[in-house]
Amino acid sequence: MAEETKYERGMAVRRAVLGDGHVDEASARMTDLDADFQTFITETAWGSVWARSGLTHRERSLLTLALLAALGHDEELAMHVRATVNTGASAADIKETLLQVAIYAGIPAANRAFKVAKKELLRLREAAQ
Repeated sequence: MAEETKYERGMAVRRAVLGDGHVDEASARMTDLDADFQTFITETAWGSVWARSGLTHRERSLLTLALLAALGHDEELAMHVRATVNTGASAADIKETLLQVAIYAGIPAANRAFKVAKKELLRLREAAQ
């Protein structure tokens, strides 16, 4: 597969999951410093992994939430909570995922993640009104 094709596929998946607004903002903030990194994540994370057919975007979304919560990556966790609007993961799915985090990654990680998720889900509800 040509690199350009992997990039284009990755950008399409990235837009489908994170939304055009997020991707457009990230692209507008890109500089020479992070351009290669942005290309790398678009091709590798989005064009190679997220584009695979083995899991749905909803399933990948929930796995991503669990890993980000367990690792304490709150900013990325918030972004992926917002992305659940596009992946089909529900608030109930997020709750169940974070309960798994509590068992396997610890109460403090889950507690922090629940705070992030509650804040982002509230934002989403308010934006929908």
